[in-house]
Amino acid sequence: MGIRRIKSGGEFEEKVGYCRAVVAGGWVHVAGTVGQGDTVEAQCQSALAVIGRALQDAGCGFEDVVRVNYFLPDRHEFEPCWPHLRQAFGPNPPAATMVECALIDPKYRIEIEVTALLPE
Repeated sequence: MGIRRIKSGGEFEEKVGYCRAVVAGGWVHVAGTVGQGDTVEAQCQSALAVIGRALQDAGCGFEDVVRVNYFLPDRHEFEPCWPHLRQAFGPNPPAATMVECALIDPKYRIEIEVTALLPE
């Protein structure tokens, strides 16, 4: 079983030198993903869309995600994202952690990283 790298064309992939996702050993590791928009809700939805495409390219979906990490500069902005997260994961919620920290650019208000198990 080899390693497959999935790129999304994001500006930081080339600048920093990483892939949006790596498929290895039956797992899909999706890199921390920021979204576009003026509000934390818009950025959350945008990040989830990018993650969803990466998961689809890998051969799985949000129902296969087993772990998610959320990074926000302001923990108080996490709650407005909850409805979007519930919608994305539906009846298959993953284990989750939220961390308050600085992100790569102050314009970003949420970054989301997931790990999924490829279906058999």
